[in-house]
Amino acid sequence: MADEREPLRSASEEISKEFKTLVDSSAVNSILQSQNLILGRLQDSNAVLSHFNDLSENCFSEVSTDFSRNTRLLRVMKSDLDYIFLKLRSLKAKIMATYPDAFPDSSAIQALDQRPDLELPR
Repeated sequence: MADEREPLRSASEEISKEFKTLVDSSAVNSILQSQNLILGRLQDSNAVLSHFNDLSENCFSEVSTDFSRNTRLLRVMKSDLDYIFLKLRSLKAKIMATYPDAFPDSSAIQALDQRPDLELPR
């Protein structure tokens, strides 16, 4: 078994010697230094990004409860306003049925109401 490995070992050593002659050792050392420099920079960047992610996670956990509460509040306010406007429209319809001259016609309403429409984008 040892006899079989000896030719393989000598062939491997011969090939490695040939590879060493193909590349200048100073170029290999320069490449290694560049790779170590890049590795250091990437590790620094990774540390900064990990810190940023931790900070973002903490900020999000602090803000998310407020955001959820305010979202629920806005939904309740919208449903309340929808109910109020529904009641106002029905009340206006009843008044119009009882007193037809109580509100001006549609052309006069457009002339009186010069407020911007908040539903449409500008």
